[in-house]
Amino acid sequence: MSSPAQPLAASLVQSVDWLAIAPPTIAAVVGLVVLVADLFVAEHRKTLLGWTSVAGLAVATLMLLPLLDGDRSTFCLTGDATVCSYTADRFTLVIQFLVLGGALLTALLSVTALKDSRKELPEGEYWFLLLSSAAGAALLPASRDLATLIVALEVASLPAFALVGLKYGDRKSSEAALKFFLSSVTATAVSLMGISFVYASTGTLYLTQVADRIQNVDGQLHTLAQTGVVLTLVGFAFKTAAVPFHFWVPDTYVGAPLPIAAYLSVIGKAVGFSGLILVTVVALPSYADLWGPALAVLAALTMTVGNVGALRQQATRAYSAVRLLAWSSVGQAGYLLVPIAAAAYSGDAEKSIGSTVAYALMYGAVNLGAFAVAALVGRTKSLNRVADYRGLYASSPLSALLLAFFLLCLAGLPPGIIGLFAKVTVFAAAVDAGLGWLAVIMAVNVVIALFYYLQWTTLLFRAPEGEPEKHRVPAPLTAAIALTGVLGIVLSGAPQLVLRFTDTALF
Repeated sequence: MSSPAQPLAASLVQSVDWLAIAPPTIAAVVGLVVLVADLFVAEHRKTLLGWTSVAGLAVATLMLLPLLDGDRSTFCLTGDATVCSYTADRFTLVIQFLVLGGALLTALLSVTALKDSRKELPEGEYWFLLLSSAAGAALLPASRDLATLIVALEVASLPAFALVGLKYGDRKSSEAALKFFLSSVTATAVSLMGISFVYASTGTLYLTQVADRIQNVDGQLHTLAQTGVVLTLVGFAFKTAAVPFHFWVPDTYVGAPLPIAAYLSVIGKAVGFSGLILVTVVALPSYADLWGPALAVLAALTMTVGNVGALRQQATRAYSAVRLLAWSSVGQAGYLLVPIAAAAYSGDAEKSIGSTVAYALMYGAVNLGAFAVAALVGRTKSLNRVADYRGLYASSPLSALLLAFFLLCLAGLPPGIIGLFAKVTVFAAAVDAGLGWLAVIMAVNVVIALFYYLQWTTLLFRAPEGEPEKHRVPAPLTAAIALTGVLGIVLSGAPQLVLRFTDTALF
């Protein structure tokens, strides 16, 4: 009886490539260490938890370097080593760099935010949740089966709900967390139903096998497969804050601690878009005629609603700076959708996806930089209105210059060459795919966005009302602003580095 059982047991044992899974694993392990250490660290030494988290995220990011020499896969089928659950290819590494680098910058912003919060934010729980979310976000781009994809998506999302509502006794924070939670849970439910339909049609969860089998499903299951594809796309549209699933964004960003708003604007989008790319381009290329037009329409709606929403923000309204960045992030999500839609029509899907990844890297660096300066101003101007930035150059010249640079990058104007380069890349992807109408809508939206970005930029250099208020910049905040500034300037000097770095190898 034992002899047949032994080969069966052996066939279920999978070898683990620890180096390949090191980046998300290190983030998760450091999160557990911080959670346990919180029980024993004295109250006046809680900042040690923050610096431990910063160090852990730095190490996790550095562990991407040994993986650059070639693709690595693990958790593969014992009968077929080419079908795996985890793959560390170029696409994975670029998104993991964006996620872990973004989480590292968020952690630097958080060290100062927690110190200023006067115990409104519990430090141990905060760092554990941030590291847990970062681990899930780093796992997602490496996921090559639908089950791992959904688990990674939820590991990234669930701690984020708690982070948004973590402020003690803050009603605004609680409402923001509730809106974020309800919209995200709805998205997950819809995605799970869609994935279950796809699984029922194909009998597999592995993305490459789904791509092969869904082309030849039984006629009776064809409608089920189509419904599964549509529901899966709707679920990911929620995650990417695409219109009409964007309603939670402004209130969530305002109610969340500012570093978490920055985290959601970059890492949250990276998670949603990398999942969307894996589902559409890798798992469902044969349904391009279904998801291509849908994503093109979503892209047009999202960029238009986001930019018009940002344009309508009043400079004197409370939290208008954060609201403007929130609406701006919705508009930027529309630009990010364009090359994914173009991949459905293009003969070179990898090149189109490379445009999205390149744009995401640019957006991540400069948007985190803009939030870092917003965090600096928010230390003395708690309402964080756009009007509060008037005369920032007089009180903090370097911060004002860097914020102006970040805003010009987002607008796509010199000297923000990387922003212009990224927009041209996305625009070219739409034109090459024959989506001329989408390119025209994008051009109109870029002009709309110029108005509110330039309006905020000029405000920085106007004469201040009253005596200019000096902004003392703590070391962690200085590091975050400096890192994003240096990255933006270097990439503006050599924008070709981005395309070289995002030469993706998805297939």
